[in-house]
Amino acid sequence: MRTVLLSLLVAVALLGQTDAFNTAEGVVKISPIRHASLMLEGGGQVIHVDPVSFPENSSGPPLALPLADLILITHIHRDHLDPAMLSKLRKTGTVIMAPEAVAKTVLGAVILRNGESRAFGPWKIEAIAAYNLQRGPAPGQLFHPKGQGNGYVLTYGGKRFYISGDTEAVPEMKALKNIDVAFICMNLPYTMAPEEAAEAVRAFKPRIVYPYHYHGSDPAAFASALAGSGIEVRLRNWYR
Repeated sequence: MRTVLLSLLVAVALLGQTDAFNTAEGVVKISPIRHASLMLEGGGQVIHVDPVSFPENSSGPPLALPLADLILITHIHRDHLDPAMLSKLRKTGTVIMAPEAVAKTVLGAVILRNGESRAFGPWKIEAIAAYNLQRGPAPGQLFHPKGQGNGYVLTYGGKRFYISGDTEAVPEMKALKNIDVAFICMNLPYTMAPEEAAEAVRAFKPRIVYPYHYHGSDPAAFASALAGSGIEVRLRNWYR
């Protein structure tokens, strides 16, 4: 009973950061969860992105979060792909969309390769290339090779929401158009420094941007680098 109550209290704190966005088809709610995990709600659908268990809650309920209609996974690394959490959030009819590297280990996942798109009810899901240009564990290697991971653009009611996944400032990101809300990663050595991420954001000019996946980096430096750009930066606490 105590574990369930604690889970409920933590979930209330998490979802207290929820922001709402008006679209032509109704409101979309977005809740930061932790690190690379977030939840979107709209059109009667619950979408979880990279759901990962909290270390302190690995054996308990999924923090009273609603079960998923759709789960999007960006990458094979364990801070994005958590089979135990997928099991907790799945229900009959849950759809999982993921790059091919993820689908090899997640039974029944729908493969979305870079550049492909699919409809999910009132949502359109587009897979955007997410990869390293230069950073890797050793010379000639990259932390995230091209084609292994996805970012995603989700479109609902005319609004476009971009989730970067693990990536550097690749041309596919910089070429994005008409993005209303973006979630941009920044943590070295795996993705980008805050200033580098800000430069990428200036290239495609989303209306609103949230730094996420920033463990070890300073999101305030990202906000400072975008001062005067006309892009609204929203800082949230992803590491409670």
